[in-house]
Amino acid sequence: MHTEAGALHPTPPFDFARSLDFLRRFEPVRGEQAIAPGALTKAVRIAGRTVVFRVTDAGGDVEAPRLAYTLFTATPIDAGLKAAAADRIAFFLSVADDLRPFYAVARDDPAFAPVVARLYGYHQVKFLTPFENAAWAVLAQRTALETAHALKQRVLARFGGSLEVEGTVYRAFPEPAQLAEAGEAALAAALGDARKAAYLHAAAEAFAGVDERFLRTGPFEMVEAWLQGIKGVGQWSSNFILIRGLGRMERVPQGRALAAAIANVYGPVMSLEAAQRMVDRYGPYQGYWAHYLRTAGDLSAGKAIQ
Repeated sequence: MHTEAGALHPTPPFDFARSLDFLRRFEPVRGEQAIAPGALTKAVRIAGRTVVFRVTDAGGDVEAPRLAYTLFTATPIDAGLKAAAADRIAFFLSVADDLRPFYAVARDDPAFAPVVARLYGYHQVKFLTPFENAAWAVLAQRTALETAHALKQRVLARFGGSLEVEGTVYRAFPEPAQLAEAGEAALAAALGDARKAAYLHAAAEAFAGVDERFLRTGPFEMVEAWLQGIKGVGQWSSNFILIRGLGRMERVPQGRALAAAIANVYGPVMSLEAAQRMVDRYGPYQGYWAHYLRTAGDLSAGKAIQ
C-alpha cells in the first residue's frame, strides 16, 4: 500500500460536520464510504487508477477551518496523481465556495434566516464526479429509489475499481472511458435494461470526450446545451448535473420539489412572481439558496436526500 498526505484550506465559514451529516443522508452514495466523527473515507477513479482518500478535520473551527487528507493506492503516487486527487476532493466538498456574499443577502431575508442558522458553514457536497451524477440521473429516471440504487451497485460491482484499506473494501464508480469502452451490450447485460444502458453508454461517451474544466467554468448556456445534447439527458437531468455535479449555482432548477421547499419556508401563498423575485434577489447564489431550502426540508422531515 502506498500513501501520501496533504492539507486542504476551505474558505470560511466551513463546517465539515455539516458535510458529513449531508453524506449520511445522501441516498445515491449510500454504503459507498465510511463516515466517522470528523472523518470520511471514500474511493475514486483517477486516470485509470483506484484511489482511496480519507479526509479528516485537522482542527480549527468553522471560521478558521482546516482539513487533512491521506491518499491510499496500490501503486506509487506521483505528483500528478496527488494534485488530481486533491483537486477532486476539494471540488467534491466545494471547499473553495465563498458563502459570505450568500449569507449577506440572507441576513435581510427573515424567513430564510433559520435555514442558514441550521446549515451555517455547509458547503454543497457534490457527486464525486459529474459523470457519476449523470449516471445517477439516467439510472433514477422514472425509477423507484431502491431500484436505482440497486442498478448503480451493479455498475460498481461489474465495472468499478476497488481497493482494500485497513480491512475495508472501497469501491469507486467507473470513469466514463471505462463504460464507453465496455460497450452498450455489456451495460445492458449488467443492468437488465436496454434503454437505461443506451442512455448510460451515451453519457459515458460524451463525458469521456469532454474537458471537465469546460463543464466547470464554461459559459452556462453552452454547458447546458452540451448536456442536453446527450441522449437521455433532458431539462431536469441537465439542471441536476449542473448544480449537483458541477456546482453551477447561478441558476435555479424549477420543479415541484423546489416549489414545496419554498412553500415550507415562505408559506404556501407565495405567488410565482414573488418566488421569482426571491430567486433574482440571490443572484449568482440562487442555486445555493435552492439547495439550502431543499436540504433543510429533507433533514427536517427525516428524509433521505436525493
